Amino acid sequence: MTRLSVNINKIATLRNARGGNIPDVHKAAIECERYGADGITVHPRPDERHISYRDVRTIRPGIRTEFNIEGYPSDKFISLVCEVKPHQVTLVPDPPDALTSNAGWDTVEHADFLKKVIRIFKDKGIRTSIFIDTRIPMIEAAVKTGCDRVELYTEPYAAAYPADPEKAISPFIRASEAARELGLDINAGHDLNLDNLKYFSENIPWIKEVSIGHALISDALYYGLQNTIGMYKRLLVKQ
Repeated sequence: MTRLSVNINKIATLRNARGGNIPDVHKAAIECERYGADGITVHPRPDERHISYRDVRTIRPGIRTEFNIEGYPSDKFISLVCEVKPHQVTLVPDPPDALTSNAGWDTVEHADFLKKVIRIFKDKGIRTSIFIDTRIPMIEAAVKTGCDRVELYTEPYAAAYPADPEKAISPFIRASEAARELGLDINAGHDLNLDNLKYFSENIPWIKEVSIGHALISDALYYGLQNTIGMYKRLLVKQ
């Protein structure tokens, strides 16, 4: 079964809109695990507009499943990851002012940089994943960086899915097959939701993990957090 990692950034966004500690991000992480999440994802950004660096340090000791930290590998980010030692770090190429992740790494152009960063994390025993699109040359170059996994950037799939699911999924099947043949494990994330997740999972059953935040937290407003996590988990069950 593909694992579900719940990204709790949007819970922090809601807290930060008012100040104080409501909702409690640490409690939310623990509750997500209790309700069946296979992991917790956070993405601290330089301006700390949702998850803060303090949040990351507070949450880490309470995680009993898997802790995944996403982010651009600035010096500050690298230091944080090495300090808290999550199970996985996912490297994204976001500029500091990015609203959300919107592109994968150019693993050819940034090969030397990624190799250096990944070696730091692997020396700490932290599994590494690179956020990437479906271009085969980028996947082939990713192998040379020493990463353990690639996370497929699925916004193009989500955007194309309503009009033509088969066409939408095709490049992701090809990319995931190429990654698997090269010895990489595969994660996926961005704009996966209750409508498109099952089809994605059925067509790429060897996906190790999906990271879902915005859609899942939004759905929880209607269905409740516990019920929503169960709904997403059921879509990942292989028949």
